[in-house]
Amino acid sequence: MKALFCHSDYEPKPGYVLDEYEKTTGKIRAGNMVWRNPRLELTDIPEPTKIGPRDVKLHVKACGICGSDMHFIESTDDGYMLYPGHVRLNIVLGHEFCGEIVEVGSDVHEFKVGDLVVPEEMVWCGECIPCRNGYPNQCEHLEELGVTCNGGFEPFCVVPARVCWKIDSLRKIFGDKVYQAGACIEPSSVAYRSLFPIGGGIKPGAFCTVHGGGPIGLLATGLLKAAGAAKVIVFEISEGRREVAQKMGADVVLDPTKYASARDQANEILSLTDGFGADLQLEAAGVPRKTMPVILESTAIGGTVIQTAYAAGETPMYLPAFQNKAIKLVGSMGHSGNGTFQNVIRLMASGKFDPTPIISATFPLSRGMEAFDLSFKRIGAKVMISTMDA
Repeated sequence: MKALFCHSDYEPKPGYVLDEYEKTTGKIRAGNMVWRNPRLELTDIPEPTKIGPRDVKLHVKACGICGSDMHFIESTDDGYMLYPGHVRLNIVLGHEFCGEIVEVGSDVHEFKVGDLVVPEEMVWCGECIPCRNGYPNQCEHLEELGVTCNGGFEPFCVVPARVCWKIDSLRKIFGDKVYQAGACIEPSSVAYRSLFPIGGGIKPGAFCTVHGGGPIGLLATGLLKAAGAAKVIVFEISEGRREVAQKMGADVVLDPTKYASARDQANEILSLTDGFGADLQLEAAGVPRKTMPVILESTAIGGTVIQTAYAAGETPMYLPAFQNKAIKLVGSMGHSGNGTFQNVIRLMASGKFDPTPIISATFPLSRGMEAFDLSFKRIGAKVMISTMDA
């Protein structure tokens, strides 16, 4: 069967010393320090036939291209991949997918053949101390679909049953778009976890600002409006994504490049929030060196700042600004636990949250390379790949 496979050369940068975890598992903590000359190929691989007693085999229906997928393929001037996170190569990419169960393991009783499900990307062990203490995203033995093992850019994929969630309830709401809607659940869950379990949520009537109109920022916009935000301000440099932000419910959409300074941008936020500042600010742009000066000047007293986008390099910050305003700064990674997938699915099934406006194009798997070429242009928000006919 055909699959979108990521190849890369194993070349640790001079001075980068692998720890025992990396040596024994092959999972590199900082991919951009080890994997060089990444390349994507549509190639033939064997269909998976081995299925464990607690696994399910999925016929993948749709899989979204994530910014992380692009960072796997994009590289720096010296050839190292841009992705700075946990990764093992070479693998089939794709972690934002849904599929129909075609086979269940001998010990699987909660699912049956024909169920439509979405898997969590993060395959937590459930046994290490972080997992037992309620931090599955920090699992010490974490595997990640499409990141450390084969993902969803292939027609068939085997995943643990414990990370799957039924989404048949979405068929009535989304009709023939149910597969694309299902493939939006994983990034929606990343946004949900950032805002609510990690960020603490908002009170209805809150003022909120989202920095970055990529998929996570756009989905966060829709979730904030569903939660009762009085005003959501979105900053995004892409005109196409600014249009999508409006479709997702943003009250004000602005181009940050139109401001002469961070202070001017902060003053805009203060003006739009009646001088109070934003109660919640989400950094989803991945450029905190540019956004944090704006955020620190325009967050309300007692407000919350959430860093959810991966950023390369260090960010200097003036800490007294957090103290003077009693601002909380939290970092969020992942989507597992805290009822996140369950609640996102419930919101979608209720009709109160629709992530599908972020989808800008859909390609069959046979044209997967074209799909990535379009994604690299960052014109739209989310490009989908359909594997239904593969």
